[in-house]
Amino acid sequence: MNQSNMRVKTVVCLLAFCCQSLFATLLIAQQSDTLPVLSPGQTIDDFQGMWAGFDPRAESLQVETVREWEEDEVVLRIVRFQIGVFKGKTAKLAAVYGFPKQASADAKVPGLVQIHGGGQFADYKACLLNAKRGYATVSIAWAGRISAPGYRVDSRIVKLFWDNKTDDPDYKLTTDWGAVDGYHAPSRNQGNVFPSAKSAAWTIDDIESPRNSGWYLGAIAARRALTFLERQPEVDAERLGVYGHSMGGKLTVMASVDARVKAAAPSCGGISDRDNDSPVFRATLGDDVSLRHVDCPIIFLSPANDFHGRINDLPKAIDELPTSQWRLTCAPHHNHQDVAQYEVATLLWFDQHLKGSFRCPATPDTSLDLKTTDGVAQLSIRPDDTRTILSVDAFYTPHGKSDDEPEDFENTKHRFWHHAPASQSGDHWTAKLPVAKVDQPLWVYANVRYALDQPVNGAGYYYREYSADSFNLSSLLKMVSADDLQSSSVRPTLQPARTIEDFGDDWDKEWFTYRSEKWARSTHKLYNGIYQPSESDQLSIQVRCQKPNELIVMLDGFAAEVALQGNNAWQIVRLSPQDFKDFDGNGRQNWNGIKRLTLSDSERLKPERGDSRPSRIVGEPWEGEDAEFRNLCWTDASAETKTLPAKHAQ
Repeated sequence: MNQSNMRVKTVVCLLAFCCQSLFATLLIAQQSDTLPVLSPGQTIDDFQGMWAGFDPRAESLQVETVREWEEDEVVLRIVRFQIGVFKGKTAKLAAVYGFPKQASADAKVPGLVQIHGGGQFADYKACLLNAKRGYATVSIAWAGRISAPGYRVDSRIVKLFWDNKTDDPDYKLTTDWGAVDGYHAPSRNQGNVFPSAKSAAWTIDDIESPRNSGWYLGAIAARRALTFLERQPEVDAERLGVYGHSMGGKLTVMASVDARVKAAAPSCGGISDRDNDSPVFRATLGDDVSLRHVDCPIIFLSPANDFHGRINDLPKAIDELPTSQWRLTCAPHHNHQDVAQYEVATLLWFDQHLKGSFRCPATPDTSLDLKTTDGVAQLSIRPDDTRTILSVDAFYTPHGKSDDEPEDFENTKHRFWHHAPASQSGDHWTAKLPVAKVDQPLWVYANVRYALDQPVNGAGYYYREYSADSFNLSSLLKMVSADDLQSSSVRPTLQPARTIEDFGDDWDKEWFTYRSEKWARSTHKLYNGIYQPSESDQLSIQVRCQKPNELIVMLDGFAAEVALQGNNAWQIVRLSPQDFKDFDGNGRQNWNGIKRLTLSDSERLKPERGDSRPSRIVGEPWEGEDAEFRNLCWTDASAETKTLPAKHAQ
């Protein structure tokens, strides 16, 4: 081809592109708003009114691919597509999309919408690891943040996008909410209270309305992502699922009212948002409202100490569902995080309901006997034994509140769950539940851990890759009032104790970690009233290790640094309140109010909230074999015992 012809072809292509862009611009300009405008005097105060007039399939998606690459036989893309038109301006959702390279129109795969939480990112790792298991996944950036190789959009870059700083080398395309503000952490408009249904310059309606809330905008985005999925040639539109964490858990529940959703898995959200001061919010955006319209199979991942999706609300949530196809998995002691045997429940649930390749056992059946001969309550557990059972355990606490509300979050996060070992007799297990008092309510549930036929790999709540060789199912939480305990002649038999932990069999079931591969552990046992010290007591523990190391003993925000000698010799450590130092080097004044105790090799100390100084690490990586412990207890400071003094934090 000569140069003249090449120039003509280039001009023709440019003209075609310009015409296409102009046509698209004119098409957008001609589109009416996605949602019908409220008539004078009209209000929205129920679920039907909130969703009236919204059809997630009605408008063109106008998909654009911003970037595409391949990794481990997985096709990955950064995409943007239209959410809708609000106040005459188009809103576009950015997302990471990934699917197995071998998937096609002739070999379709199930599709998943993954919804990040507050402060999180749409992350490529969820798409990549799900694709390796035979799923297409769209991870939506409803808040604008994206994490992918060569395409990271953090809050700073989101602001570059808002300000149209296209000349900045870090500028990247991301979610554009147009005239409304569905962003979070931060919101685009100062003063935007994300959940609020009240009207503002950046909201859809000029009266209080659920359509003004960031929750509603996020749910619309998720439902449009379902439309995106069902229109991909490699996706089976009849096999779509939704899952998300924290704020994404609530959005999962809101999106699951869509009939196209065949399975849902919210984690740490979607069950507790019931207490908003606004009657309009409670009648439309409260979790209970959406739950009453979720009829697809749903599994709740609800750690027992989670502040956001509170376990006390699970019985109400289950009762509100119109479906009987539900399951629970509740890690004791965990707050807003989990480990593999709990996180994997999401993938197994989708394997069952979108692939038919797994059968989830039934929810463990439990019954509580308060009228026993010894005055100690007893839990009976009947698990489904169609899969190999590895363990059956009961967990119970008196630290809840019958009217648990958001402002009780400190108690919710730090409540201590006693572990009650269960013994088998035929087809059921029994566990004794001794209590120290009967003037407080009692909460109890059971966990059953099952073996997997082969390990399952996935991306966790915060996209860290995990491998699970077992999975956990939980029974529904039971609550017994103090009146019922007393009228049933339950007696207080649990006595105050000086020994906090003997590190015997199953000791770690009353401790927790989010990094199972490390030996460090934490516990809320000191929040329990039976382990209260006197003012003159010291905290004592025996420890041994192979090589010289530093042991960090942490009490809430205070750390004691202890130099260990190594040589596999047992050494006694005794600590006073002043040995525990905060970020500024100030010692504890006493033992009052301890919520969490941690044993580890290193910890991060943080300044007080609002202080901009960077946090710092105390301790250092552990060397040699794991630390061993015995006899964690309170001891009389005057006792003559060889001690290993603390190395004070500076």
